[in-house]
Amino acid sequence: MGIMDNSELYYPKEISWLAFNERVLQEAADVNTPAVERIRFLGIYSNNLDEFFRVRAADVKRQITIAQNDGNDEEAERQIALMEKIQAKVVQLSDKFDTIHKDVVKTLARYNIHILRRNDLNEYQRTWVRNFFVNKVLRHIAPILIDKKTDLLSRLNGTSVYLYVALRRKDRSPKFAVVQVPTTEMSRFMLIPPEKSRKKKHLVMLDDMIQLCLEQIFRGFAKFDSIEAYSFKMTRDSEYSINDEIDESYVEKMSESMKQRLIAEPVRVIYDTDMPQDMVKDLRKRLKITSLDTMHAAGHYRNFKDFIGFPNVGRDYLEHSALPAIDSKQFSAYNTVFDAITAHDILLYYPYHRFLHFTEFVRQAAFDPNVKAIRINIYRVASKSRIVNSLIDAVDNGKKVTVVVELRARFDEEANIEWSKRMTDAGIRVVLGIPTLKIHSKLCLVTREERGSLVNYAHFGTGNFNEKTAKIYTDFSLFTRNQELAEEAASVFDLIQYPYRRYKFQHLQISPLNSRTKIQSLIRQEIQFLKEGREAGITFKLNNLVDKELIDDLYRASQAGVKIRGIVRGMCSLVPGLKGVSDNIEITSVVDRFLEHPRVMVFESGGDKKVFISSADWMTRNMDNRIEVGCPIYDPRLKKQIIDILELQFRDTLKARVIDKDQTNRYVRRGNRKKLRSQIEIYDYLKQQENG
Repeated sequence: MGIMDNSELYYPKEISWLAFNERVLQEAADVNTPAVERIRFLGIYSNNLDEFFRVRAADVKRQITIAQNDGNDEEAERQIALMEKIQAKVVQLSDKFDTIHKDVVKTLARYNIHILRRNDLNEYQRTWVRNFFVNKVLRHIAPILIDKKTDLLSRLNGTSVYLYVALRRKDRSPKFAVVQVPTTEMSRFMLIPPEKSRKKKHLVMLDDMIQLCLEQIFRGFAKFDSIEAYSFKMTRDSEYSINDEIDESYVEKMSESMKQRLIAEPVRVIYDTDMPQDMVKDLRKRLKITSLDTMHAAGHYRNFKDFIGFPNVGRDYLEHSALPAIDSKQFSAYNTVFDAITAHDILLYYPYHRFLHFTEFVRQAAFDPNVKAIRINIYRVASKSRIVNSLIDAVDNGKKVTVVVELRARFDEEANIEWSKRMTDAGIRVVLGIPTLKIHSKLCLVTREERGSLVNYAHFGTGNFNEKTAKIYTDFSLFTRNQELAEEAASVFDLIQYPYRRYKFQHLQISPLNSRTKIQSLIRQEIQFLKEGREAGITFKLNNLVDKELIDDLYRASQAGVKIRGIVRGMCSLVPGLKGVSDNIEITSVVDRFLEHPRVMVFESGGDKKVFISSADWMTRNMDNRIEVGCPIYDPRLKKQIIDILELQFRDTLKARVIDKDQTNRYVRRGNRKKLRSQIEIYDYLKQQENG
């Protein structure tokens, strides 16, 4: 039986994604993680799970519906079985979450940070909360009073937390209402001024404030003898379709498609464990929950993603100590960024290095009289982007500026529509890309006149041009004056604008043109090098590894005896350690204070190592359905730096987990090795490199 015939060789990517989120949950459970960071990891876990249901669980639900409509019973049963596994795993993780949450709350209390439920408040605190509610909160609340005509499903969004309210009267059926917790208008965490001791900090959640003051909301508008409320949250399918009306612009189509998310079907509802059954039954009915949807009870608080921003009102040691971003000595040694890049290729690794070096690259290009043109891809940018401001300045200074904006960057579509309008109004040439291909590359190209000739300065990266995420995502940035690489970068921009033309790329890996074939060729070459008795081996670092064709190539290399090592942060469908198939493949995953985001490949290549950085994960969408760019690293110093960083991660004995055939997430065994936390070691390594 061939590799492609055996489905047991591929771990389901949806279950693998949940295994990744379980690794996030492990960070919240780790007592060695500072207490405030632990509760923030619970927020990250919750935010991740929301996205999982909006995207991946929703896709499984759609596949079930499609298969059933097509009469494909076998496929429908397969997808239903997968959905059942998803639901069972989510319930298991939810129980873990609740246990960890209770432990973290107790831990915070030991450090004099008390998160009070409404029943925990003393009289002074209740008075303060009621006054605060009337003066600051009530203005943001407009309850939905439910009757037979109320279409509740159309009134709720998929991002907010709500309270389901029962207004009860003796000898009558209860009336129900919904209150949205206004977390977009104000903080969800309120610090109660101290009554006596300033040592103890008391926080009350906005949810509990509202529950304590329910009567003030409904008094005079509804009759009731008693009133109670319990939290719930609904997650909707995030997918949208773009209509093909010729008379609509692409921006208008995208704007219209965003509205579909507001009315998309729910895929998950979670609610307070204490919610009475009559309320649960009524909620299920009104939200039209089916057996394909996930609806389950969990702890008291919903929409835990707000806890990502949980404030540290206690000691500094309750959160990670700051790691000041490192200056690049090469950039600092020259008067201009162009002088620095001319001297040598420069590699930065965020967030260890300052992202300011890239924003300075764009800022100087915006006013340098020798710069003639700037071209850049935008996938996700910060809400207050210095980069966009510099691009607008460049137009004012007479530069030709072209910005490729990907309108379909998931969950950033609306922001990118607004950015495209603003830049167009400022005189920037905005290219909205190719409707059939997402543009995910991380390119910036500056064209400069030097001694009567035009010279290109190129940036190739693994992460977005986003000042905010550059502080928490690890990503590589390469700045180069290599004209062969830069000219091919220019061809990528041409490809986006004129996709019907033919382009040749000798150096770059470009999806969907040649990324897959180039990677496959590199894997096959390692097999050949091994047969010739030369050095062979494959090392990679990815966010996701789920493309079956590339997995099969790795399996074949393993069967041939090639040693393969991988670091995969998220989904991994490859099953390591299978006898006769993947004996020679080892994969780990590192989850720590920074989100591991770069895509890197290293091939031993007979002793002359080949190193690449890329915007592409090894997923079918990245290989075949997106514009992605992988770039070779030619400078020996920079190749060594990337390899050294990877080696530190492979030696991690504190934050690395083994990806095994069951994805149990066991930590890498330390044995008699010293404790090594790779993210801290990498910071020290880069600091030494810059100071050496």
